[in-house]
Amino acid sequence: MPSYDAIVIGLGGMGSAAAYHLARRGLHVLGLDQFTPCHDRGSSHGETRIIRKAYFEHPDYVPLLIRAYALWDEIAEASERRLFERCGLLLAGPPDGAVIPGLYRAAAAHGLPLETLDAAERTRRFPMFNFPADRYACVFEADAGYLHVETCQRAYQEAAERLGAHLRWQSRVLEWSADSAGARVKTDVGDFDAARLVVCGGAWSERLLQDLHLPLTVRRKVQFWFRTRDDRHEPAARSPVFGVETESGFFYGFPAISPGVIKVAHHTGGDAVADPRAVDRGVRPSDVEPVRGFLAEHLPGVSSEVARSSICLYTMTPDEHFILDVHPVHSTVAFAAGFSGHGFKFASLVGEVVADLAQAGRTNQPVGFLGLSRFMRP
Repeated sequence: MPSYDAIVIGLGGMGSAAAYHLARRGLHVLGLDQFTPCHDRGSSHGETRIIRKAYFEHPDYVPLLIRAYALWDEIAEASERRLFERCGLLLAGPPDGAVIPGLYRAAAAHGLPLETLDAAERTRRFPMFNFPADRYACVFEADAGYLHVETCQRAYQEAAERLGAHLRWQSRVLEWSADSAGARVKTDVGDFDAARLVVCGGAWSERLLQDLHLPLTVRRKVQFWFRTRDDRHEPAARSPVFGVETESGFFYGFPAISPGVIKVAHHTGGDAVADPRAVDRGVRPSDVEPVRGFLAEHLPGVSSEVARSSICLYTMTPDEHFILDVHPVHSTVAFAAGFSGHGFKFASLVGEVVADLAQAGRTNQPVGFLGLSRFMRP
């Protein structure tokens, strides 16, 4: 008889939510993570992540986001924590680029409200930004904002434990196997059995799911916090999160939630990582100079002085969309991988989906476009 009803491998944003959703259904759950809670070795750290509904990447994400919003509000209420700041999102880019047209497509497909700002209105409401009208269109999404990343994880972890889940940290998974009776997971602290298995391995997904030959590439990305004396970036000044499509790539940032410090990063690019345990965590000139150039042109009140930085790992698929599915050989094994640098906002929803997939082999959520089959060899 398996010792657990379900084991979750990886307790970052996705895995923590999965452990909660499984435990909430009355399952006896074991969660395993090779690091300590809310660590900075993977992809679910760095204080904040943008959350938005008008999804320029693909309109099919919007129904998933509507559900994710509801689940974030639900766990915030249950945990009595403030997880989601609805400060709005300002997006800027060329009118004929990828972001602005994609934004309008998603909004039109799902009836989402957006505000198109002309140069005068943008300057009046958000004078801390410089987006010349001859190069940029600007759109504001009021129902967007940011999530407190580590607090979100703690909320799910603590809620899962209250429901009886056993979360085991500093327990590195060496291998797993599955058959009709369930799954066995071998770790450096012992072996564990369960009827069902969920794999949320982040940057370690390729190794944990090596039999599937997933087309994943891990990229090293740097998050920066820059000093600023411009109090217009303070939350009290109604400063929004922002994203900007430029000729040098896509940049994004947040209000100065720590006084005098603003987080800004370059979303595109990044060096490939062969081993996620051996990542260069220093800052190179090639990391910071593009961001400084962006600040000088578009956020003139922000200093080029770096207050601190953090390395984040993006696990990319070829089409930059997620993979959520049941293992094609083992029907009681579900997995989530390849979030391509835009997944955390979905963590509440992904946890529910992989719990569905592990428990029932299917989900009512419209995730078919994120299935493994699009990468399966003929």
